[in-house]
Amino acid sequence: MTTRVQYLKSQLEIGLDGVRMVGIWGVGGGGKTTLASSLYMGISSYFEGHHIIENVREETSKDDLKKLQENILSAFSKTDVKVNSIVQGKHMIKSMLCRRKVLLVLDDVNDLSQLEALAGSHSWFGSGSRVLITTRDAHLLRTHKVDEVCHVRLLSDDEAIQLFNKHAYNKKEPVENYETLSLRVVSYAAGLPLALKVLGSFLFDKDKKAWMSTLDRLKDIPETEIVDKLKISYDGLKVVEKELFLDIACFFRRCKKDEAMEILEACDFHPEIGIEVLRQKALVSIVDGRLDMHDLVQEMGHYIVRGKHPNNPNKHSRIWKSEDINNMCLGDAIVENDKIEAIVYQNWHAHNYDLERSLQVCKKVSNLKKLRYLKVMMELPGHVEGPTFLSNELRYIDCRGYPLRSPFPASFQPMKLVVLKLDDNFQKEVWKGCKHLPHLKVLELKYMKRLFRTPDFDGLPCLQKLTLSECPKLEEIHRSLGSHKSLQYVSVYRCSKLRMFPTIVHMENLKTLEICNCHKIVVFPKIVKTRRQFLRSLPKLDLYTCHFKYAEIPSSITELSNLQVLSLGFNDFSRLDFSLSQLTQLKLLNLSHCVKLLELPELPSSLTILNAENCKSITTFGDCYQNCRWLCQVSVTKGSIISDGDKLLESMLENCFYRRISVRISMSEETNDMDSQSDVFWEESDGNSVFICTWMVYVSFGSLRQSVWWDQTYKALSFDTEERCKGFGVRLVEKKRRSGIKETPTIYSSGYTPTLDIKHDSTSALRMDFYVPDTLEDVR
Repeated sequence: MTTRVQYLKSQLEIGLDGVRMVGIWGVGGGGKTTLASSLYMGISSYFEGHHIIENVREETSKDDLKKLQENILSAFSKTDVKVNSIVQGKHMIKSMLCRRKVLLVLDDVNDLSQLEALAGSHSWFGSGSRVLITTRDAHLLRTHKVDEVCHVRLLSDDEAIQLFNKHAYNKKEPVENYETLSLRVVSYAAGLPLALKVLGSFLFDKDKKAWMSTLDRLKDIPETEIVDKLKISYDGLKVVEKELFLDIACFFRRCKKDEAMEILEACDFHPEIGIEVLRQKALVSIVDGRLDMHDLVQEMGHYIVRGKHPNNPNKHSRIWKSEDINNMCLGDAIVENDKIEAIVYQNWHAHNYDLERSLQVCKKVSNLKKLRYLKVMMELPGHVEGPTFLSNELRYIDCRGYPLRSPFPASFQPMKLVVLKLDDNFQKEVWKGCKHLPHLKVLELKYMKRLFRTPDFDGLPCLQKLTLSECPKLEEIHRSLGSHKSLQYVSVYRCSKLRMFPTIVHMENLKTLEICNCHKIVVFPKIVKTRRQFLRSLPKLDLYTCHFKYAEIPSSITELSNLQVLSLGFNDFSRLDFSLSQLTQLKLLNLSHCVKLLELPELPSSLTILNAENCKSITTFGDCYQNCRWLCQVSVTKGSIISDGDKLLESMLENCFYRRISVRISMSEETNDMDSQSDVFWEESDGNSVFICTWMVYVSFGSLRQSVWWDQTYKALSFDTEERCKGFGVRLVEKKRRSGIKETPTIYSSGYTPTLDIKHDSTSALRMDFYVPDTLEDVR
């Protein structure tokens, strides 16, 4: 507590002139009020006058803001002051305090109007004054333009144990034989001070049986006082924000944000702005790109969903727990249900796979009239009939192994459907004829064992993403796909019988086209010369493992003027009958595993990464890279010996000195002075010569200054390799000398000793950490 109070005190900058407002925000029960009160008690003597208003939110709900204005005026004037209106109160506060050095604390503010009425601006207060505000809403603080916004972090494990012990035992150390139980409570509270206080006080003087019973009960029934405190933030949300929060709490915690957004957008929850609101109210966080929340906040969400019928899932809006699925199936499968909106059921490759339960779920889904979100993973035999009815309210369908009828029931007219994902199903076709789905944006068909043709795409005007993966009997993609103007992403993978792909010239918004492992496709998707302008926005083209031969890669690829990524790996051509120099935006070229490729094509000046691994027929780079000015990463290992790799490296290094970029190159080279009988198992040998893989990285200091991963307080570089390493060298190279790498670390700068820390993390991995000086300007 002392450290936190000292930090907040430093943010107030007491003693300096001017007026300063500081806001504290965080989750309910997170200790904001305690911190503010402790700080108030410690610094109030520095001011001519001081006052704290606790529970502004609650007080405002009981009385209007005039009462709180009168409270402030009376406290600072030491008399009973009345105001006739909020406007008058504002003028009176400003008039009274504008020349006085005061301290004002406003606790638990939840609306901007409260701040505008009680501490409208810096000009209301005299020089040296400080205003401290606590709230659950960070956006409110920023809107009011406070000087500093401080987020209250939850307690560490040590802090949590100390606080719990104080309330449970009235001392710092736990009672003997209660240590394990104490740790269980601390783990449950997950650093939330309110939970530690409530549970500690409740368990005070209780025996072990009471402790264990309490912990078991908390799994299903959370402590009401904790839930009520947390629920205050939820109650302040708009209806759509509440629905968004409950979906995240029930289904999407720890899910990748981008994947969850697709579903939440389909449900019309407007997640882009909604998630930001939830973040600002400390209900949701984003950690490593995934949605997250505090354990007890999630538990509060579950508590709200269960509502007044915790043991009757048929009256819940959302179902995700297996025990609730079981209880749901105990009811009459014929009775219609208009309560359940979303269901997630997973019974896939499980030890206790329950076929009967899966069949019951199928029947139950047929009676969910308000269902908007359906995600099921099960493993049913192909002869099982799917549901006879599907809700037309469905926005999102993700079914794996679920026996949907082939085609869908005639009554199924999902005009609101946005995402349809079918995986490992037995349908021969998704639907017959042209089905009008005006809002469908995503269609994924994976592992469809019997699917022999795609649906007509004319009825899908908003389709943006199409994935066809591992459909072994798919022979035809409906020609209507070629006229689709809204498509942004098309991926066709491992459809072994597919021979033709529709023309792509009308796909004017296409960003990614992937056609991989489709061995029977004999012609590249047609690009009509008069329509090329519609494809100039295509940045990524992947034709991986299609076994295209010499004449099957058309020169019209060079018309894709915005192409940035081109992947032609695992194909059978021996050369490209055209130059790539016209692709002036190309950044990455992948030609890996083209074992028949004899020579590299002329490369564009924009290229930065070239991958030609396992191109066994290439023996020289030739002049292909002469125009490259940004080339910084080349890989040609696992192939033949490159005779002129040193020239390429020299060219890359020359460019990087002037452009402040970094260089990485790996290739095979021949050596004659190595003992071939030694333990050199990472080498390749043709019986006469011994080859080793050479890997080099050059990192310029200029590139480090521009890189987000260069920490100004901890300057270190790490290099990792998963291969066995025979030898290595690291050094700083002076710009004037531009000399080569030696086998031992060295440095030219006098008075400086670099630190090279080599870590053998495993038998096949090597990590090198190289620490450099704080004064980068001294190293050239």
